Amino acid sequence: MINKIYSIVVIALLFLGTNAFSQGCEGDMPSAGTDSLSANKPILFGYLQTQYDYTFSDPGVSTFKFKRARIGVRGKVMDDFSYYFMLETSPFIGSTGDAYIMDAFVTYEKYSWARISLGSYKQPFSLEVATPCHSLVTIDRSIVADQLVAPQRDFGIGLFGGNQYTKLNYALALMNGRGLGVVDNNSNKDIVGRATYKVTDFLTLGGSFRHGYPNTNGTSRSTFGGEFAVVLNNLKVQGEYIYDEGDYNRAAGGGCGATPVELGEKRDGAYIMASYDTKYKVQPVFKYEYFDPNIDVKKIGYQEMMTLGFNYFVNEKIRVQVNYQAHIETHINVDNDMLLAQVQVKF
Repeated sequence: MINKIYSIVVIALLFLGTNAFSQGCEGDMPSAGTDSLSANKPILFGYLQTQYDYTFSDPGVSTFKFKRARIGVRGKVMDDFSYYFMLETSPFIGSTGDAYIMDAFVTYEKYSWARISLGSYKQPFSLEVATPCHSLVTIDRSIVADQLVAPQRDFGIGLFGGNQYTKLNYALALMNGRGLGVVDNNSNKDIVGRATYKVTDFLTLGGSFRHGYPNTNGTSRSTFGGEFAVVLNNLKVQGEYIYDEGDYNRAAGGGCGATPVELGEKRDGAYIMASYDTKYKVQPVFKYEYFDPNIDVKKIGYQEMMTLGFNYFVNEKIRVQVNYQAHIETHINVDNDMLLAQVQVKF
């Protein structure tokens, strides 16, 4: 039954969409209307996120770090082919602390209704995962996105359609399922997809799915997600629910350096977030989320968190973020609330 559903989804998506939505960290490539000479020049880009963390434990713990330190290049080699390459150089992300390739893919884009990308890039799953790291409303992604949409980046081939101006956006990818820097260890591949539709001028609904084999050909994993985004003038509200079951790769790690937790057979989580753009360049934000790593075991491991903070936009290149994270444990109370402060510079 699942295989039949996937076949229907693949056929339907081949006939939908107009352009493409980006699977990298920096947005769409120059449009077809851009001057051909400037469009074919390599574009250097990147951003730095310097951060201070303080944990209200006993005793308190504080540290300065780079949340992210990324540099990349993108461009076109001819009208139908583009390339995208990005390095992560922050020693605080990854298992070894060394710089490594995050995104590296080539895109064939002759047909505006469907672009094909081959290489390493984000899995097309979840609104928050698809949001570029420099555009996140809170400093950290939700717990459920970091824990269940893992690995967040992988090797594969994908079909992408739509952009910010179209009602429909879709992405469908066939991926290894093991993550970056790891050789695939089984012959089966993961199928991952996401589609969103702008129902009205202010409401967008979407869904994601993944079915794959994270360790062996005999043990599978299935993940489903639903999302919504509302924009009413300066008020923005978005939320997601993600459900996951089956096997998982314990070595894949969490998203953006998050420490992975032990998962049960079934797990889920959700968040809702609201922000408001004021005329003073300040954007207050509130976020509530929960994550249950094992639905069959009550209380133990269950997490809730509320984030209260603001973003201050010095200009389009410089942003200051301050978040207070109130962690809520239902089984054993732990003093682990955190204050995060970050300065981001894009170039």
